[in-house]
Amino acid sequence: MSYMTMNMSAPRIWGFDRDDTELRVAKDSGWRRSDLVWERLMEAGNAALCAKDLTRARRLFRQADLICGLAFAGDDPRRAATLASRAALLVQNGRLVQAERLQRRALQIWQHSNAYIERMEIRPRARSSLFHLRMEARHRDTYHDNMRHRLRLIAGETQATLRGLTAAGQGHRHFSRWNGEKPSVHDDTRKILAACLLMPDG
Repeated sequence: MSYMTMNMSAPRIWGFDRDDTELRVAKDSGWRRSDLVWERLMEAGNAALCAKDLTRARRLFRQADLICGLAFAGDDPRRAATLASRAALLVQNGRLVQAERLQRRALQIWQHSNAYIERMEIRPRARSSLFHLRMEARHRDTYHDNMRHRLRLIAGETQATLRGLTAAGQGHRHFSRWNGEKPSVHDDTRKILAACLLMPDG
């Protein structure tokens, strides 16, 4: 089944608009179409869940799960975010056995998240001044170490939410933080932050 036949009514998500600037920038940065499509599906699915549109959320999360199966490695942490989001819907519907099955799969994948953070590529950020640009270049290793440390902390919060997925009130804020945390650069930091935050708040 092709991306187009799955959802012809959502060009903003699937990226078929020729004037899709974000898709062009992402691809120029080395992202595949599937990377951005997954991100857009998860954004839309979580927004639908916040709006209590469970039918739309379920459909979008399933489409994101299909992208994972077609395009992402088995230990990609974005797969865990998708499974967690689907599990959260099942919990709301009282289907705890099915939710726990997805929870276990998500936790198995998430155990590789720190290894992903260690090997991720961190691209230079746009800076407001030449001074800050030079400081980043001069202290790149320290900057990267600090970023990896911060991402490990966020990943730890996500793991705590995954462990308490089937128990009410056991998690952290995730989707409600996404817009504030979302990097403008299309690199691996954006992928891991998406994996940490593109899932329902705990």
